Amino acid sequence: MAFILELETRFKEKTNTVNAVAMAKYMKNHFAFYGIKTTERRLIFKNILKKYKEEIKSNTRDIVLKLYNKEQRELHYCAIEIAIKELKGNYKKEDIQFIEKLIVRNSWWDSVDTISKYILGQYLIEYPEKTTEVINRFSNSNNLWLNRSAILCQLGYKEKTDFDLLKSICIQHQNSTEFFIQKAIGWSLREYAKTNPKIVLNFVLTSNLKPLSKKEAIKNLSLA
Repeated sequence: MAFILELETRFKEKTNTVNAVAMAKYMKNHFAFYGIKTTERRLIFKNILKKYKEEIKSNTRDIVLKLYNKEQRELHYCAIEIAIKELKGNYKKEDIQFIEKLIVRNSWWDSVDTISKYILGQYLIEYPEKTTEVINRFSNSNNLWLNRSAILCQLGYKEKTDFDLLKSICIQHQNSTEFFIQKAIGWSLREYAKTNPKIVLNFVLTSNLKPLSKKEAIKNLSLA
């Protein structure tokens, strides 16, 4: 595809090996990088997006998956940003399979957290009848990142948060020894505490959550 080819070409031209090494190290060397910092990457990306607007709109899912299967992490970030922009308000019911692919491929906290909130979360807003089924399936998966996405997908829902569902997932995973799960539990509760601090504080104080989860959950709450 012309869009992907030009994007890769422009990114290769901007390769910075010093930055690339540092970026890869920050991500525990899970991914290769061109070494392009976020501001510059987004500027290049934005200019190319304008040129290939119609191609992207006509082939959004295919382009996203092709980019996401590339080696360099910057291309994964572009894929996620395209999905967020182009699919909002345009999701199909079967897109949950597409979303699951994004979560389980090239998984790490930086991608999964964004996908959980802005893609999975938005999909469930558009198809609320799928919420219980999807969240329970992801929560019961053996995949760590699907578990994390189930916990985090209601970030930003505010008063629309299904707190009973969130509590049940937190309780299901409360004994997990996984750092990323313990942090996700704390983060999701801390976010909802901005909307309903008393109910979150009561849940945390009467639960058997791990210390890290509790610490993260009540970070901004007064215990008085």
